[in-house]
Amino acid sequence: MSRINITSVSKKFGDTHAIADLTLDIADGEFMVLLGPSGCGKSTLLRMVAGLTQPSTGRIMLDRTDITSAPPRQRNLAMVFQSYALYPHLTVAKNIAFPLRTQKKSRKSIAESVSSVATMLGLTELLGRRPAELSGGQRQRVALARAMVREPGAFLMDEPLSNLDAKLRSATRSELIELHRKLGTTFLYVTHDQVEAMTMATRIALMNAGRIEQVGTPAELYDTPRSTFVAGFLGAPPMNLMDADVVHRGHELYAEATDFSAALGIANQSVVDRRAVIFGVRPERVRLRPNAIDCAESDGAAGITGTVATVEYLGGEELVHVAVGPNTLCAKVTSPSGVKAGDRVHLELDPSDIHLFDRDTRRRLVWQHDDEVTEFDQDLHVNANTPVFTA
Repeated sequence: MSRINITSVSKKFGDTHAIADLTLDIADGEFMVLLGPSGCGKSTLLRMVAGLTQPSTGRIMLDRTDITSAPPRQRNLAMVFQSYALYPHLTVAKNIAFPLRTQKKSRKSIAESVSSVATMLGLTELLGRRPAELSGGQRQRVALARAMVREPGAFLMDEPLSNLDAKLRSATRSELIELHRKLGTTFLYVTHDQVEAMTMATRIALMNAGRIEQVGTPAELYDTPRSTFVAGFLGAPPMNLMDADVVHRGHELYAEATDFSAALGIANQSVVDRRAVIFGVRPERVRLRPNAIDCAESDGAAGITGTVATVEYLGGEELVHVAVGPNTLCAKVTSPSGVKAGDRVHLELDPSDIHLFDRDTRRRLVWQHDDEVTEFDQDLHVNANTPVFTA
């Protein structure tokens, strides 16, 4: 196993910053996923760890060794490429054995190692075939076997499932999770697919424009996004986000917009000036009530009236898009919802499901009163960079 420390690393291509002063600590045995949209710098970061691209500034440590300038062959790392990069003229057995042959291992040692990894990955019956005779999933497993046979300290994977169809991707995800569990080795995995990240990672580093927006477990990023970028990137469909104002009404604070008012579940202990925010709520947390029901629902939930714009049928679920004033909110509900375009409906929100972000910085807000800090749904560490609004 290996620990990877990336400290203040930057990479410039001409005047373009592909990576900007990035720091990331990857623990021994961790399955770290670099997630983000195309062009965010995740593959560039992986290539710098692999030694295929040199950083402009910063340092990369593997355990206690500085590998920033070390050539790839001197790093105890194995790379699995998107294209698999198998030798077409060699059999599966020879493809797997290739790294060991370059290390001048004995024939007996090579044969034993190839047999061991082939058994683990279910390739024993394919050892005599060539890559052209294999399916995409089989080629992917051969590429993994070739990496595994070196017994590296860490595996680096650059979107290895992107060439597979949806069904095979799902099956291979499960295989990779089980492989990581068996090996206990560090995995650094690049993908733009949030399903891969959410299902496989022990932690996710979500990247945007060469920087890390947030690092944490899948649940932490999904349930407590630190920015509107994180909130909008994760989730299918993503979080509902809309401009609103925090105002005080009676003894409670509300988020309000045109034809929209949602209680925040925070007592108005003193007068709070109107504060411009971005309001967020996950579609699956929006409760939809068809027909005319009094918005002032019991249980303290906020009620919003709107008109159904469209309904997307997904089999067991439906996405109901509801126009509320100039905004549209999406509700993810069990099918059949019993509503259609043009119906008037009520949307109910629990205060614990509401997220607020600063309008200017687009960073997550916490509520601070005197010396106490209250997060809307989970505890959040507050530091000098955490936006707050105070009573």
